[in-house]
Amino acid sequence: MKKLFILIILAFFSATLIPQVKNKAVYADPQTGYFDVIRENIAEFNQKPVEKKKRFKMDYEGIDIPKSKNDFKNFWHNDPVNQGMTGTCWSFSTTSMLESEIFRIHGKKIKLSEIHTAYWEYIEKTKGFIRSRGTTHFGEGSQANAVIRAWKNYGIVPLEAYSGLLPGQKSHDHSIMFDEMTSYLQSVKERNAWNETEAVATIKAIMNTYIQAPPETFTYNGKTYTPKDFLAKEVNLNLDDYVALVSFTHEPYGTMVEYRVPDNWWHSKEYNNVALDEYMAKLKKAVRNGYTAVLFGDVSEPGMDSYVKAAMVPSFDIPADYINEDSRQFRFENKTSGDDHGIHCIGYLTKDGKDWFLIKDSGAGSFNTGDKGYYFYHEDYVKLKMLGYFIHKSAL
Repeated sequence: MKKLFILIILAFFSATLIPQVKNKAVYADPQTGYFDVIRENIAEFNQKPVEKKKRFKMDYEGIDIPKSKNDFKNFWHNDPVNQGMTGTCWSFSTTSMLESEIFRIHGKKIKLSEIHTAYWEYIEKTKGFIRSRGTTHFGEGSQANAVIRAWKNYGIVPLEAYSGLLPGQKSHDHSIMFDEMTSYLQSVKERNAWNETEAVATIKAIMNTYIQAPPETFTYNGKTYTPKDFLAKEVNLNLDDYVALVSFTHEPYGTMVEYRVPDNWWHSKEYNNVALDEYMAKLKKAVRNGYTAVLFGDVSEPGMDSYVKAAMVPSFDIPADYINEDSRQFRFENKTSGDDHGIHCIGYLTKDGKDWFLIKDSGAGSFNTGDKGYYFYHEDYVKLKMLGYFIHKSAL
């Protein structure tokens, strides 16, 4: 017992005399361990092989096409801007055309916000969806005349006041935002919850998360504006001066018709239907007189090649002499000509007796190579595949 007591005393004094080591904590970068190897092996085993499908396309080898945008007579426009992962070509192309109009009429160079218009168009689509009890089309696309409607209702702002990009974001991406909006509206339909105020507020909340809320006021060149003030004082265009032309045989020529595509979700009948020869003649005349135009139509064709920058109609599709009202209408009816894309026609070139049109394009493909943001469209391609165009009425 005495020995045990002595050992306890010695242990106590040893503990008090020997200094204690205080451990430190640090933040360490993660290191690759064997678990990571296991995870990679499993992922590799479970990964399905991706088959790279070849695309059926026109062979441009040996074909004499324009080499550069500098070959064209072209008119002032802002530099091409990419629309990113969005379906907003309609806003990018029409905004670009109206920027060119500001310069043509007033001599001013202004860069406007494409996403401001897209934001408010989503609000209009939401209202339409609610009022129609979910029967109107709710998509990313729209039409050139929707830009006019949005500007009249909500005004417009310069790009510097509202880009629609989050801090640090370099490219537009509406994919998650659009999925959330469509999921929400689908739930509204399933629940029969047709409260327009609530639906609009929810759609705004979703958009504000991903593209921020547009400004109610902003400063431009030292002055404070609202979007409607800016439209009136700086943009200063008569928005009623812009018209759309189409050429279809299912409606009488010389009448105002509905453009029967999903992105005309509000069933606008503000389209002038003209014969195809007149349609092409007016466009050629317009670009020769210094006007630019928004073209809208089909770009999913074997003659469309983003790496040679050209769009042509290959003879194995249809020979040029057979392109007429019927071949054009046939493709619209069987849905091989659709409303895929909106682009800005900014110039022309006559080559071997045929016109080529210089196209400013916000789609990703136009930035693949060469003159980034541009294409060269042969007149036969426009005649067969471009379903309509939007232009100042004095050009006609």
